[in-house]
Amino acid sequence: MNFLAHIYLSGDSDEIKIGNFIGDYVKGNNYEKYPEMVKKGIILHREIDYFTDHHPIFNKSKRHLQKRYHKYAGVIVDIFYDHFLASEWENFSRIPLPKFVMNMHEILVANYFILPAEIKAFLPFFIINNWLEAYTSIDGISTVLKRMSKRTSLPRETSFAISELREKYCIFRDDFYRFFPDLIHSVENGSGVPVSNVHLRSFA
Repeated sequence: MNFLAHIYLSGDSDEIKIGNFIGDYVKGNNYEKYPEMVKKGIILHREIDYFTDHHPIFNKSKRHLQKRYHKYAGVIVDIFYDHFLASEWENFSRIPLPKFVMNMHEILVANYFILPAEIKAFLPFFIINNWLEAYTSIDGISTVLKRMSKRTSLPRETSFAISELREKYCIFRDDFYRFFPDLIHSVENGSGVPVSNVHLRSFA
């Protein structure tokens, strides 16, 4: 899953949210240097990624994109799934998305000193361009993919990805709604993070 889902699945704890947000940028045992609840968030991030990568529905979604994205197909599906979470946010949260995003921005700025260097480098851009709310629209997803392909090894196949999303929108959406409740259940039962304390469980 991408940034928005990882934050969403962190429950109420600011420290778990930080750990879950930075998880991709903390390698190996480096998580040991962080405060206890941040460590819990990093471990949760890894558990979410493992569950996602081994879920048959997620892998079904990946197959639509492997022709051009190969091993990076999962990255694109992560972003597509964040799109459905963001664009249909009212199905998942009592907290309006702009308020949820603003709160996360405040948490990251307040804890800037413990963030990995890579995140410190892109955080101003991330906040100014309101990356998390960009997921709500297909145009926003296109912009995110173009920016990612410029600063990472992600293939420059944005037009293909967006074409696939538009053409198979209902298929990807159905996959998301079949997958995401399983992920929430895994988080709540595996890590003990009470996702449902602040979120709705009414899935379309």
